[in-house]
Amino acid sequence: MTKTKEMQNITSEGNASTLNETTKMTIWGLLKNILPYVLPYRGLVAVTLVLTFIGSLMAQVNAVVLDRAVDRINALIQIPGGFSWGSAVSILTVISIILLGKEVVAALVTFFQRYYGERMRILVSQDLSLKVVERVLTFRMAFFSTEGNETGRLQSRIDRGIMSLSNTVYNFFIEILPLFTSAVLALALMFMANVYVGLVALCIVPIYFYVTYIQAGRMKGGLRSIFGGHQAVSQGILNIIESINVIKSFNREEIEANRQAELQRNMTGLQINMRKQSYMFNGLKSFLEQIGTVLIIILTAYLVLIDYPGMSIGKIMYHVMLFANVSAPIRQLHRIYDDMNDALIYAEGFFGILQAKEEVEPTGTYQPEKVRGDFELSHVDFTYPGGTKALTDVSMRIESGKITALVGLSGAGKTTIVNLLDKFYQPQGGSIKLDGTNLNQWDTRWLREHIGLVLQKNHIFDGTIEENIKYGNPEATHEDVIWAAKQAFLYDQVIELPNGFNTSALQLSGGQQQRVAIARMFIKNPPIIFLDEPTASLDAIATEQIKASIDAIKQGRTVIIISHNIGQIIDADQIYVLEHGKVMQGGNPDEVYKQGGLYKDIFDASARSMNVGKIAETISNP
Repeated sequence: MTKTKEMQNITSEGNASTLNETTKMTIWGLLKNILPYVLPYRGLVAVTLVLTFIGSLMAQVNAVVLDRAVDRINALIQIPGGFSWGSAVSILTVISIILLGKEVVAALVTFFQRYYGERMRILVSQDLSLKVVERVLTFRMAFFSTEGNETGRLQSRIDRGIMSLSNTVYNFFIEILPLFTSAVLALALMFMANVYVGLVALCIVPIYFYVTYIQAGRMKGGLRSIFGGHQAVSQGILNIIESINVIKSFNREEIEANRQAELQRNMTGLQINMRKQSYMFNGLKSFLEQIGTVLIIILTAYLVLIDYPGMSIGKIMYHVMLFANVSAPIRQLHRIYDDMNDALIYAEGFFGILQAKEEVEPTGTYQPEKVRGDFELSHVDFTYPGGTKALTDVSMRIESGKITALVGLSGAGKTTIVNLLDKFYQPQGGSIKLDGTNLNQWDTRWLREHIGLVLQKNHIFDGTIEENIKYGNPEATHEDVIWAAKQAFLYDQVIELPNGFNTSALQLSGGQQQRVAIARMFIKNPPIIFLDEPTASLDAIATEQIKASIDAIKQGRTVIIISHNIGQIIDADQIYVLEHGKVMQGGNPDEVYKQGGLYKDIFDASARSMNVGKIAETISNP
C-alpha cells in the first residue's frame, strides 16, 4: 500500500467515526453548543470581562507614557541653556512610578484573570465529562457495536473533545478576548491621534486575516485526517493491551509492533505535512506584519517632517507601540486558528455523541406490580448493526416458572435471544411479549430490575469483593453479601484472604470472579434469570457446587439457560434447538432427543467427549 493510500485510509477512518454521524461544525455552531456549559458560571465570566478590560487599558500605558516622555525630554534638550538635572530626574521619576505601578496592577490583573479563567476551564471540563458519561449510559447497545464506535475510538473522541473544548473556553477568555480588546483600544487611540496612521493600521489587519482564513481552510482537512489517525492509534494500543496474552503466546510481538509502527508513520507524515504548510503561512503573515510596522514608521516620520499638526517625535514611538498592540492578536492568530480548528474537528465527534438522539435506548412506561416472566417470541428477525444476520423468523414460548434451555452450535443465535429479551437490542421484525405486553411498552429500567443475568465472562469492577457483589443490590447489608457469597460457594475462599471481603475483586482468579458474578445475581434475587454459560470458567467441583446453588434459586422462577454442558440443560422443562438463527426443534429434552437431528448430535458428541462409558465403568468399579 502506498503512503498516499495509507493516509487516505486514516482520513476515511476519521470521517467514519465523526463526519458520517454529525454535520460539519462551524464556529457559530461551536459557540452555540458550548455556551450552555459556560452560562452557569456567569459570575466568573463577569469578573473575567472586567479584568480583561482593565488589562487592556494597562497594555496601552507604555505607549502613552513613552509619547509624553519623549516629547518632554526633547523639549527639555531643545531649550538653550535650559537643561537641568532636576527637571530630568523629575521626569524620570514620574515615568518610573507610572510604569512600575502599571506593572504591579498588570501582574495582579494577569494572576486573577488566569486563575478565574483556569477555574472556569476546569469546571466546564467537569460538566462536559459528566454530561457525556450520562449520555453514553443512555445509549442502546447497537451504538457500541457500530463500526467507528469501538472502545478506543470512542474514548479518543470523548477525551480529545473535552480537552479541546475546555481549552477553547480558556483561550477565549484568557487569550483571544484580552488580545482583541487591547487591539481595539490601541486602534481607537491611533485614530484619535491621527486618522491617516489609523487607516494604514486598519488596512493591514484584513489582509492578515484573509491569509489566516486561507490557511485555516487548507489545514482543516489535514486536521480531520490527524484526528482519525489518533483514533486508529488509540484503538491499536487498546487492542494490544487487551490481547497481550494471545500476542505473547503466539510470539507475535514483532507483527503487532510493526502494525502499530505503520499507524505511527502515517500519523507522522500527516503531522509533518501540516507543520510544513503552517510554517509557510506563518512566514507570510510575519512578513505582512513587518510591512505594516515599516509603513507606520515612514508615515509618522513624514508627518513629523512636514510639521503636521499634532505630530511629534514622541508620536512616532506612540504609533509604533500601539501598532504592536494592534498586531499582537494577529501574531497569535495562527495559534488561535489552530486551536479553533482543533476544537471544530473534535467538537464534531464530541457533540455528535451528545446529540445522537436516535442512539438513546428506547423505553416504555409499563410497570406491573408483579412480573411473572412469561415470554412469547413471534416471527422475530434480527440483524446486528454491522450487517450480521442473527435471527430469522424465530418463534418460541418461554413459560413462567419453568426452565427453558437454548441449545445450538456457536453462532446459532442463542445469546442474541437473551440480548433481545433484556432489551439490549430491538428486533427488526416480529414481536416479543412479556406477560402478554409487548416488550417495547415495558419500562426498560423496571424490566431489568426484575432480571438477573450471568454471562460466560462477567465484568468485574475496580473495587472490593463486597462492592462487586452489592452491585446486584446497592441497598444490601453485609449479612446479605455473606449469604450470597455462601450461595455461590465463594465465602470460604474469601475469608481466607488477608482483607476478606475488602480485597480487590480484580485480584481474584477467573473462576472466583465468576462466583462473584453469580453471588451478584443471588443478592439481586430477581424473578427472571438468564444464564449464558454460567460455569464455563469453573472447574468440575465448582461447577457442581454452582449448579446446586442455581438449581436452588431456579425454583419458582423463569429461567433461560444457555450451555454446552448437557448436564446443565438435560433437566430443563423445555429446550429449543437453534441453527443459523432459526429454531429447528422444540420440546422437552427426551422428546427432542428422540426426534434425532442437531440436539441428538450435540448430546451424543458431548457424551463421547466426556468419555461417559469409561466414567460410568470407573464409578461402578471403585
